[in-house]
Amino acid sequence: MQTILIIVHLIIVLALICVVLLQRSEGGGMGLSGGGGVSGFMTGRGQASVLTRATAILAALFFVTSLGLTIMAGWSRAPRSILDGAAPAAPAGQQAPAGTSGGNVLEQLQRLQGDQPAAPATGLPAPTSPAFPAPTAPAAPAAPQVPQSQ
Repeated sequence: MQTILIIVHLIIVLALICVVLLQRSEGGGMGLSGGGGVSGFMTGRGQASVLTRATAILAALFFVTSLGLTIMAGWSRAPRSILDGAAPAAPAGQQAPAGTSGGNVLEQLQRLQGDQPAAPATGLPAPTSPAFPAPTAPAAPAAPQVPQSQ
């Protein structure tokens, strides 16, 4: 259904472009004819009203098909969180790689920092040491000892 609507939409777009380009320029700027004069292809008020009416109808159809495509694109898509796909699940018969033993992103970060919460409900044991060692602070320069007065 969506493919058919896209094809109809493209046909309407092409027809709208053709109808707009066929219309007579009424001054204002330089159109396709190179100036504001009468081009001679489709002159007269009768053609102008037909082209104006066709433009309005094609524009309305363009808006309707655009709205239809927008509704169809969002119809089957359910809202989801970006955190849902953070930890890929291991296929059946395989173990999850080290460091991705389930849980959400916050639990994984806590395990990496060493604040290990209770074991997740995935059935895998919690890691005993963080995957990456915590950074250590650089040693402070030795300050001269000042004697304390009593």
